[in-house]
Amino acid sequence: MADPRFFTKAGPFTLADIAAKIGAEIKGGDVATQVTDVAPLDAATPADVSFFDNPRYKDALATTKAGAVIIAPDSVDLAPEGIPLLVTDAAYPAYASTALMFYPHVAPSEETQISPAAHVDPSATFGAGVTVAPGAVIGANVEIGDRSSVGANTVIGQGVTIGCDCAVAPNVTLSHALVGDRVIIHPGARIGQDGFGFAMGPHGHQKIPQLGRVVLQDDVDIGANTTIDRGAGPDTVVGQGSKIDNQVQLAHNVSIGRGCVIVSQVGISGSAKLGDLVVAGGQVGIAGHLEIGDGAMLAARTGVPSDLEGGQQYGGTPARPMSQWRRELAAVAILAKRRKKKTG
Repeated sequence: MADPRFFTKAGPFTLADIAAKIGAEIKGGDVATQVTDVAPLDAATPADVSFFDNPRYKDALATTKAGAVIIAPDSVDLAPEGIPLLVTDAAYPAYASTALMFYPHVAPSEETQISPAAHVDPSATFGAGVTVAPGAVIGANVEIGDRSSVGANTVIGQGVTIGCDCAVAPNVTLSHALVGDRVIIHPGARIGQDGFGFAMGPHGHQKIPQLGRVVLQDDVDIGANTTIDRGAGPDTVVGQGSKIDNQVQLAHNVSIGRGCVIVSQVGISGSAKLGDLVVAGGQVGIAGHLEIGDGAMLAARTGVPSDLEGGQQYGGTPARPMSQWRRELAAVAILAKRRKKKTG
């Protein structure tokens, strides 16, 4: 059970409620049975719903006391008799959706609550159920949609729009930005500041006005202390459903496609364009003005100096196909062993 000091729980929900949410078939249970929480297989009680998605935990499944288990069709035979099953093709994503039913990231609010200790421009507008914490600063003509929240000491700059069901954490700065629905922005993120643009010369470097915006589409997640610069003219864009980890740098004019996963400490230089479903492991570096195709996967610490085709895995610096990189690493290891034998 999650610590109630830190997490607010919704529910209870019936098995029918959960099955409808995750698109599951109920086997061996009463659709009206209620569950009050989520829990791992080995800790679950008859009031909890759990999930099974890894054969390593088949022993825990065999002895679980859960009130229901989310499970894939090909694993149903592993479940003990008498346990209600919620059968779905993608058990782990289904569990994630179930957990969000009990613990929504944005706690529902019946009415708009603006702290008297917040600083709100009179021209700002708020939807139903918006919450603004103490110390927050809301600039002129800001628009915030239904059920969204703004954390303590966060600064929302003039003209920013934020959609519905968004969570903007404490100590965020957000300017020159259009934010979609169900966007999560974690503490300390800096979004919309100037891009690093200068006309360089021997007598000094002339700053170039950064006249674009940051566009965060629906269902985007921005990690703690991540920085996203606004565009120089074109916008900086993070596509629908993309997830950006902590301490990532997106420079001006970067375009991230839909459903991408960008892991911690990645740096993406200006005007780089990533297609849909691109994955970049930790500390990947991507040079500016290049394109990475749909579905490309970059191993941690990969250095990308040129365009990459989609649908492949890459590693190393400079980036090359994963199979080639692994062969090269193996060859170097063999050479090192041979040298050691000769000199040993």
